[in-house]
Amino acid sequence: MRLLLWALGLFALAVGLTVGARFVVGYVLIVLPGERVELPLYLAILLALGALGLFYTLVRALVLALGLPERAREFRRDQGRLRARRAFQNALEAYLEGRFGRARQAAGQALALGEVPALALALAARSADELRDYGGRDAALLEMEKLAPEKTYLRLMTQAELLLGERRYADALRALSLLQNKHTAALRLELRAHQQARNWPEVLALLPQLERRRALEPSALEQVRRYALVENLKRLALEPKALLAQWDRMPAEDRHDTRIAATAAECLRSLGAVSEAQAVVEKALEANWDPELLLLYAEYLPQNGRRSLERAERWLIQHSADPTLLLVLGQLCMHQALWGKARSYLEASQALQETHTAQVALAELFERTGHPEMAATAYRRALDLALAHLKEATGGRRRQSF
Repeated sequence: MRLLLWALGLFALAVGLTVGARFVVGYVLIVLPGERVELPLYLAILLALGALGLFYTLVRALVLALGLPERAREFRRDQGRLRARRAFQNALEAYLEGRFGRARQAAGQALALGEVPALALALAARSADELRDYGGRDAALLEMEKLAPEKTYLRLMTQAELLLGERRYADALRALSLLQNKHTAALRLELRAHQQARNWPEVLALLPQLERRRALEPSALEQVRRYALVENLKRLALEPKALLAQWDRMPAEDRHDTRIAATAAECLRSLGAVSEAQAVVEKALEANWDPELLLLYAEYLPQNGRRSLERAERWLIQHSADPTLLLVLGQLCMHQALWGKARSYLEASQALQETHTAQVALAELFERTGHPEMAATAYRRALDLALAHLKEATGGRRRQSF
């Protein structure tokens, strides 16, 4: 359609010029030495326009001829960039497919062709790490520092992540410490490094930043914080003053957490601070009732266990149907040689929930009160309960011997 329009336009122009030439009566006189040329005006105009077009064509051709070498060089550069881009794309595709040897080779080709050296070296380092070629990985990172010193963040993040995968926690943390203005991913990586290095104070110090940036889900963040608090208390288990100081600095809601309180109590008991351990358990139970934490209350009693018994009996007012509390009361009464009262509590606990622990406590009570037959019966019943619990936990499966 466009060609047809051009043809119609040219025909119209030719007709217009022909018709217009009939009304042009002027002449152009060209005087040369010994010659006179007389041309109609319209023909002179056409010749002038033709000469101008020819001159433009010649100049244009000359310019193009002079620019051919540069155009050829640009073409070769474009082809080189295209080959480099294809090599990098092949390297990235192979890495994502899990073909790390091919990815490393293609990344080397892209680097040799000058395609994004920093990214090519980062990809080569990751591929070498997947192939367990740690020397090649470190060499790629060192080359990256030389060729692309401005890509510090990329190099350090790659180095820290790969070192962390190799369990070189200290080296990974050293690389992360060089980062300025750490973003969320860097903070998460630093948290992971501190967790694996068991640097629990540093983990606790890092959590507020992660909370402000919403780097983790609130439930996951709380789980990490509680675990770090527990492990930090265990770390101080051999330092009584540091342990008590850390416990006093903790907010009340953490001290009332049953898991944290149980850990603190165990650490205090291991240091011989039995009264302090019981106080920790008592305060936690008054804030959050937990039968598992209650079982610790009857262990490693102080010399005067009367106060502990009275405290537990006050709890019975609110938790009269708790079999664990009745079991603990029975154990506390045994500690005070209150045999009749202990038997009543233990039998009441068994009536609510029959357990192996309560049955063993009854057997020990019968032994101490001179009833060996009843003790033997209680021990057999405890064994049956333990076997039934084991069968329930394993689904009745037995390991075959070959």
